[in-house]
Amino acid sequence: MASATETTTDTLNSLLRGELSAVETYRQAEEKFHGEYEEANLQRLEYEHQQAVDQLRRHVHMKGGQAAESSGAWGVFAQLVEGSAKIFGKAAALKALKEGEEIGIGDYESALKNESLPAECRSLIRDTLLPRCRQHVKNLDQLMSRN
Repeated sequence: MASATETTTDTLNSLLRGELSAVETYRQAEEKFHGEYEEANLQRLEYEHQQAVDQLRRHVHMKGGQAAESSGAWGVFAQLVEGSAKIFGKAAALKALKEGEEIGIGDYESALKNESLPAECRSLIRDTLLPRCRQHVKNLDQLMSRN
């Protein structure tokens, strides 16, 4: 049976892999919008995901765990989705980003149901990371309405 520390670091690393995937996906999408209005907005969202990566890594280390270094299977999924979006156009790229944000929201909501997750981790998710992803969905909806 896994210890509470292992369960916590597994949960945090799962969220970390999702955030690493988000950073990769936003970078790919930014190429599609190079020099356009949307590029700066996507760069800001990518930066916020990079901040989440840094915060989650710190929490994994504080709990004595080894932080994930790559997105793993999430990255492969993100590459497939974003690769398809690149073929089909800008609207599809934005839709793929929105779908990724919605998956992230679900992952964060699931993590909050984990009662063994320490209070400081729950607070980070509830007060910072989850609201940020919800705001990203709204930002992407606004960008999609322009295209």
